[in-house]
Amino acid sequence: MSLSEVDWKTKMLIGGVALGAGVGLATAYLLSRTIEERGGDAPDFNTMDTLKAVIGVIGVVRGIAALGSGK
Repeated sequence: MSLSEVDWKTKMLIGGVALGAGVGLATAYLLSRTIEERGGDAPDFNTMDTLKAVIGVIGVVRGIAALGSGK
């Protein structure tokens, strides 16, 4: 099966996985580099920091999903 025979949904899913992995890797790298520059101790995330990050990610995902609605 060639790439031209793969349907659009499969291509979109594969692209989403690749993009998500790349963004996740870049985020982890930047976070670890920032921590090292500030002393190198392990990060201490509290519940509020985690909740803020999750809400931010949900907002981004909803914005991307809205692109498909055409509105």
